[in-house]
Amino acid sequence: MNEQSKLYLQEFKLYTEVERNFSKHTVCAYGSDILSFLIWLNDKNIKDVTYNLIREYLLYIQQFKYTKSTTARKIASLRTFYRFLYRERVVETNPADGIHAPKRGKTLPEFLTENEIEKILNNIKIDTPAGYRNRTILELLYATGMRISELSNLNFENLNLDENEIKVFGKGAKERIVLVSDRAKKYMESYLKNVRFLICKNENTSLSAPVFVNKTGYRLQPQSVRHAINDVMNKIELPKHVTPHVFRHSFATKLLENGADLRVVQELLGHSSISNTQIYTHVSAERLKQSYNIAHPRAN
Repeated sequence: MNEQSKLYLQEFKLYTEVERNFSKHTVCAYGSDILSFLIWLNDKNIKDVTYNLIREYLLYIQQFKYTKSTTARKIASLRTFYRFLYRERVVETNPADGIHAPKRGKTLPEFLTENEIEKILNNIKIDTPAGYRNRTILELLYATGMRISELSNLNFENLNLDENEIKVFGKGAKERIVLVSDRAKKYMESYLKNVRFLICKNENTSLSAPVFVNKTGYRLQPQSVRHAINDVMNKIELPKHVTPHVFRHSFATKLLENGADLRVVQELLGHSSISNTQIYTHVSAERLKQSYNIAHPRAN
């Protein structure tokens, strides 16, 4: 890879982070995708890349047997990269314009029943400060449907518990309000009043301070929440792979099953397109079929 290509890559990463407001995860993934492409190009001039050359690269990466979603992201990375180069007048045309991502089959998201949720929550030991914090976090994830990254980034200034509201910043730094149940609110209030200072002695409760912290006082990272969930799942018998995102799926599924409007669920989840929310209607339809097959005498 030549020095000019390295420079374009750095400028592209800055563009995705600052101008496009992509999440840290997306910035990292797109940067990695373009780095792989530039390494494959070797000393070829980035300005000389054609549609056929990109097709050749896509054929090359097939040997790695990426999933459809990963391949789709790599194509999106290339299209965004060359759109950036075209805007900066580095290239005269966008060679990735005609490249289309493979169609991804819709898979039903894993979700938990209310009994399964309670089983997980009740198996978290809350007799330690960290345990109580983890219980509060999972209560909040299920009550609000927020992403784990959104929860990790919460500051005191985002809380409006008197009104059962929390302001979160989702993908692309889009702001929205999520609603907090009375049960989750009680856990939050108790955590903030009685527990948080036990986790970190050097307590910081300024408006810009993180709500959830580790023992060193730094912001609790999503991976720590995943570890907490894994610890609980190892103790109970539940034939499901449970991640923080499964609580989000469970939140959406339960709302729709209880008659919530799809547009309302879309707003609460922070989905930019309602097509992303519609997958939960398939989940509900599956539940209907299961109930029918179990309950109806002529179902089979």
